[in-house]
Amino acid sequence: MAEVVLSQKRLAAGSTRFCAGILSTARHLTIEQKMADYSNKLYHQLEQETGIHTGYIRTGSIFLAQTQDRLISLKRINSRLNVIGIPSEIISPKKVAELHPLLNVHDLVGAMHVPEDAVVSSADVALALASAASQNGVQIYDRTTILHVMVRKGQVTGVETDKGQIQCHYFVNCAGQWAYELGLSNEEPVSIPLHACEHFYLLTRPWETPLQSNTPTIVDADGRIYIRNWQGGILSGGFEKNPKPIFTEGKNQLEIQNLQEDWDHFEPLLSSLLRRMPELETLEIMKLVNCPETFTPDMRCIMGESPSVRGYFVLAGMNSAGLSFGGGAGRYLAEWMVHGYPSESVWELDLKRFGALQSSRTFLRHRVMEVMPLLYDLKVPRWDFQTGRQLRTSPLYDRLDAQGARWMEKHGFERPKYFVPPDKDLLALEQSKTFYKPDWFEIVESEVKCCKEAVCVIDMSSFTKFEITSTGDQALEILQYLFSNDLDVPVGHIVHTGMLNEGGGYENDCSIARLSKRSFFMISPTDQQVHCWAWLKKYMPEDSNLILEDVTWKYTALNLIGPRAVDVLSELSYAPMTPDHFPSLFCKEMSVGYANGIRVMSMTHTGEPGFMLYIPIEYALHVYNEVMSVGQKYGIRNAGYYALRSLRVEKFFAFWGQDLNTLTTPLECGRESRVKLDKGMDFIGRDALLQQKQNGVYKRLTMFILDDHDTDLDLWPWWGEPIYRNGQYVGKTTSSAYGYTLERHVCLGFVHNFSEDTGEEQVVTADFINRGEYEIDIAGQRFQAKAKLYPVTSLFTHKRRKDDVELSDLHGK
Repeated sequence: MAEVVLSQKRLAAGSTRFCAGILSTARHLTIEQKMADYSNKLYHQLEQETGIHTGYIRTGSIFLAQTQDRLISLKRINSRLNVIGIPSEIISPKKVAELHPLLNVHDLVGAMHVPEDAVVSSADVALALASAASQNGVQIYDRTTILHVMVRKGQVTGVETDKGQIQCHYFVNCAGQWAYELGLSNEEPVSIPLHACEHFYLLTRPWETPLQSNTPTIVDADGRIYIRNWQGGILSGGFEKNPKPIFTEGKNQLEIQNLQEDWDHFEPLLSSLLRRMPELETLEIMKLVNCPETFTPDMRCIMGESPSVRGYFVLAGMNSAGLSFGGGAGRYLAEWMVHGYPSESVWELDLKRFGALQSSRTFLRHRVMEVMPLLYDLKVPRWDFQTGRQLRTSPLYDRLDAQGARWMEKHGFERPKYFVPPDKDLLALEQSKTFYKPDWFEIVESEVKCCKEAVCVIDMSSFTKFEITSTGDQALEILQYLFSNDLDVPVGHIVHTGMLNEGGGYENDCSIARLSKRSFFMISPTDQQVHCWAWLKKYMPEDSNLILEDVTWKYTALNLIGPRAVDVLSELSYAPMTPDHFPSLFCKEMSVGYANGIRVMSMTHTGEPGFMLYIPIEYALHVYNEVMSVGQKYGIRNAGYYALRSLRVEKFFAFWGQDLNTLTTPLECGRESRVKLDKGMDFIGRDALLQQKQNGVYKRLTMFILDDHDTDLDLWPWWGEPIYRNGQYVGKTTSSAYGYTLERHVCLGFVHNFSEDTGEEQVVTADFINRGEYEIDIAGQRFQAKAKLYPVTSLFTHKRRKDDVELSDLHGK
């Protein structure tokens, strides 16, 4: 089967030619670090393989810190680079001056040096890759315009160009700034949310004594600029606070070199550059280059298969890091196309993390104006986008907002973080951006306490909700194959189950209620709306009379958590709600107040007692008001997702997309009980799990309780912190929260067992976990931690002061 590459202009003539050519591995996400590392190694050997000069020079990069917070951010990245084998170190301002004598270092508090970063000529790299592809049989046609992609029965069949048709089963949209339009031009549109902005950098003449070719690249994020050697002079650009979006009006075949210089716009970056490199005053500037760069709504690139068209793949929206990510992203996409999945979990970059709702031009224009400056802004834990908000809201939004709700957004949906009491200073809380103990600590503490001792209500309407029904038994038969747990349960029962892939990894983690013999109600994480729908559609027989309906918008979901939830509901429904009448994991349609047809479920997603209420949206306000009114005497209050996170992490509840992903199996996270392995029924992933059960697991989800960590004074864990066992690196944390019951920080993360001799992975047993001494590395500082394979239950039944409790005694295996 032949591969064909089509290019609208000459190959590498577009923004590729204007790329700054900096290859940097220092990224916040591990998957991005790995992609950049692969690109670095690939470009390094390209010249040897193809004979084409790529301008590859290993210069190293220096990331400057003007503030302590920036230095903390760099230390976090540094500790994560080291454990995946990328050399990197934190250095002093004095050392910076030694490595780059032209820099002014008087305002620095430190820096990070990544010695193996490089610079290249991006156009030459593109030509070298094209040459290598040609040698392997790929046909390349430039000056060819794609009119649209042909689709039949949801499958790519070919491409219509201005030079005729090409039949194909796979199409990859790598059209950069044109990817959005190209996606919409198909017979069946593919939504690719990205938008272009102007990006500026200047070029100077060489210095009298030209800069050494291996002079390190400088990233001064606090000054919003980057500086690299360019032909003995410098190339310097940056990410200004007020970017200029372009091409909002639609397809604009503007020749790229026509974009205007704009010195007024560039002036703040130029001032910053002159402060950092005062001797530049004497150097002649050749020109200010203005080229378009594309950005996505969440600063992460977009890759993967379209949810609506099989065989239609995307790789675009590189957020100005196309050169750094190109090689690695290309590799993962190739694996995806050949094997059906990449060798790493790439959910954070998957096209299916977005819905069509993020593709409104206005939304994209406003969001990219925020995203571009954020590339160099300080990213502290739990920051939220400010633009493109209030897109999807629950009917209770205004009521909750008036009661002090502070909002976060997921998949376009507004969700309450916590509720500010009337006596608190709202403004101070909004400004609270820190790596240390946050200002909302006491607020969330009181919400958690209320969940434990009385009753709280959390609006969880954002969860994805599907109904699956059939005329006969098809729904059950198909779902039994698609899900790992047994769904043939009595009507009214709820099953926690995974939707696994062939490798036994989680494509989704959800709860399914059996509403009737032929009808099922499925609840999944918020950001699963597109991915889960596509996965179900992929496996459902086309000719079956199965009805799959997305009912996310039809129901408002209220989570009633706490020991008094049973009293509130009993009063409102005039029905006994005690465990004898309403057992755990049970679902029943009831009336609550005047409203009928409310789906009440005895579960809370946190391990606490309580109920989920799925309310048709027209009754939402009524039911909420009734719950709050009756709940007054039981001490009811609103709570948010931060309290939920603390409760679920403390109870060792793993969440999909954070702790679980496509490469995590139920056996690796203690969920054997949610798998019907012994029932002799086939389901996707069964063979892989049977083999894993026989061979043992190579990683295990473990709960860590930080021992010598001072909540008030020490840096807080977040996610992605390296875990050490007996001094050896064994994995990373996946989520963390302060456990208000334990009065300690709790982290969840996977422990691996690397052989000290070969580095090979070995089986991880419970004994291996229990015998280790553990430390969690937070920004370079290691804290002792106790490892647990099961939640610390005894603390929940009788709470005592942490001084009286020795955590190690709480729970044996």
